[in-house]
Amino acid sequence: MLSKNRLGAAPKIYFKPEMNNCPHCESKLARSHNAWKKKISTLSGVIHAWSMAYVCSNENCTHAGVIYKSAEAEALSMKYSSYSYDVLCLVGELRFKHHRTRKEIADALNERGIVTSERYAQSLYERYQTLLAASLDEHVKQSLAETTAQNGGIILSMDGVQPEKGNEMLYVIREVFSGTILTAQNMKSGAASELRTLIDPIIELGYPIVGIVSDGQVSIRQAFESLLPDVPYQYCQYHYLKDIAKSVVDADRKLKMELKKSMRGLRDVERKIEQVENKEPETISNTEAQVAKGYVAAVRALLLEDGEPPLELPGMIIYERAQAIQASLARCLTKKRASSPSRSSQNFQ
Repeated sequence: MLSKNRLGAAPKIYFKPEMNNCPHCESKLARSHNAWKKKISTLSGVIHAWSMAYVCSNENCTHAGVIYKSAEAEALSMKYSSYSYDVLCLVGELRFKHHRTRKEIADALNERGIVTSERYAQSLYERYQTLLAASLDEHVKQSLAETTAQNGGIILSMDGVQPEKGNEMLYVIREVFSGTILTAQNMKSGAASELRTLIDPIIELGYPIVGIVSDGQVSIRQAFESLLPDVPYQYCQYHYLKDIAKSVVDADRKLKMELKKSMRGLRDVERKIEQVENKEPETISNTEAQVAKGYVAAVRALLLEDGEPPLELPGMIIYERAQAIQASLARCLTKKRASSPSRSSQNFQ
């Protein structure tokens, strides 16, 4: 356990308000008392910060009792915390980006000269989560306000995801226009009564809801219908197409397999190109071999196309792009006497 005076001696820095005069009557501000003082660990070292409170010197001012403090001092750290915001952000980066454990985070901070322990590292992580949640709330509210101004309201979308069979379902509510995630929570039950507890706080924000989109899960539809009975409801286009276009997706899968089979001779073409490059360097044939390599690379990339069925069918994408490559190759062969096959072009046929 760390001692009470674990931060040791530190240089004193006094902060006073950034303005010298009262914003209401223009009278000079006078020092009143010390708002707070504490030692703060930052990434640059430890400081002993003193925040000085000032009041208006004009007793007849309508805001004579208002206390003015330094905005810079208030931006150093959270209330009741002896670690600066940059330290909290570092803890968040170590945890979320580098997936460090509590002990590893404490060790990393101590290496930087920030004296702490595993228990304090856990406390820092919790404070970072609080800070992150507050900033996300402000971001969400700003995004919803902008979306409402542009579109007259917001559209809600809800979906449930089960990472592994037998585990809790993760339910996510998203605003469709902006793509903003409004809430995400693991739920032990997907009943309509449980899902309403996720939807209620969003409705209470007060932004007009002009539409709802979800998949075919009955409990989601029931939850929205019970809370927002008059709001237009739409079945998700992706799920709708996925269900009714199953035969189309199956046919496209077969098309993709047949197209890949027709391109199995690609490796033979690559071998011929290699032979030309080795036997005839610095010749026209070698130049044509480089052009052929470009076409081969395009076909190779084409074979990796997966698409996003049912909206983007991979078989049709491969077919259309293969036709474009074939047309380009035909135009290339008609240039510079290539319309009548030469010795070099015969090497690649």
